[in-house]
Amino acid sequence: MQWITAISIWMIPIMICFILIYGTFKKVPTYESFVEGGKEGITISFSIIPFLVGMLVAISVFRASGALDFFVGLLRPLLEMIGVPAEILPLAIIRPISGSAALALTSDLISVHGPDSFIGRLAATIQGSTDTTFYVLTVYFGAVGIKKMGDAVKVGLLADLVGIIAAIVVVIMIFGR
Repeated sequence: MQWITAISIWMIPIMICFILIYGTFKKVPTYESFVEGGKEGITISFSIIPFLVGMLVAISVFRASGALDFFVGLLRPLLEMIGVPAEILPLAIIRPISGSAALALTSDLISVHGPDSFIGRLAATIQGSTDTTFYVLTVYFGAVGIKKMGDAVKVGLLADLVGIIAAIVVVIMIFGR
C-alpha cells in the first residue's frame, strides 16, 4: 500500500516534468504555451459566469418554490411500491443539475439516516454513479458557444437515469434493504 501512496504523490510532478521535457525536445515554447493557456482559461472563466448564475438561480427557485417537495410527494406512493425510499428522489433530481447541492443533500441524508443505512448507502452510490449533466452542458457548451444541445441533454439525462437505477440495484444486491 505504501507504493500506491508514493505513486499518487509523485504522479503529477512526474507528468509535469515529462510534458516540459517532451515539449522542449520537440522545440515547443513551453513557457509561452503555458502563459497562453492561462490567458484562455481566464477568458473562458469570465465567459461562463452568466451561464453559472442562471443555473444557480434556477436551482434556487425550483427548491424555494416547493416544486421539489410537490414532485416528491407525487411520486412517493410509486417509489414505496417498488421499494425505493422517497427521501432519495430529491438527490436524484438535483444531481444532474448541481454537484454541490447534491453533495449537501447526500450529507444531509447520511447525517439523518446514518452512513450504514440503506438510504445512506444508496445516496452515496447515486452521488458516485451520476454526473452533473446540466452543469457540464451549461459550462462547456456555453464556453465554446454551442447553442443546440438537445441531443446531449437527452443522452446525459438517460445516462443519469441508468446510473440511478444501477445504484439502486447494486445497493440492494450487495447490502439488501
